Amino acid sequence: MTTAAPVNRLTVLYDENCSLCSFVRGWLARQPQLVPLDLVPAGSEEARRRFPSLDHAATQAEITVVGDAGHVYWGEAAWLVCLWALAEYRPMAHRLSTKAGAPLARAAVLVAAKYRETTASKPQACAGGCEPPR
Repeated sequence: MTTAAPVNRLTVLYDENCSLCSFVRGWLARQPQLVPLDLVPAGSEEARRRFPSLDHAATQAEITVVGDAGHVYWGEAAWLVCLWALAEYRPMAHRLSTKAGAPLARAAVLVAAKYRETTASKPQACAGGCEPPR
């Protein structure tokens, strides 16, 4: 019988150029965590140094979470493991990982993907009303 390695830390790779991803990154950082989350921009030098064997182009297209024991979570599973790491949201993560909760989790991921798709080509608004470069 093999036992799974405990998860002591998770690294969340997020698209720092996506307003939704940046919002979620800030939200995750403010939540009480049962498992510490390292929030690292996808495709960054730090991400490449930490995880040289990952497909970094893929990590920029979809949320990716890497556990300290080497587990890699993509998409829906990545969102669920992020919730699982949070003190107030672990019960929700368990509910969403059931057969009954899976359609809701899948729908949330699809909505987030659609939002990213529709906003990806639009320039980010500058907080101070910045001027475009000349």
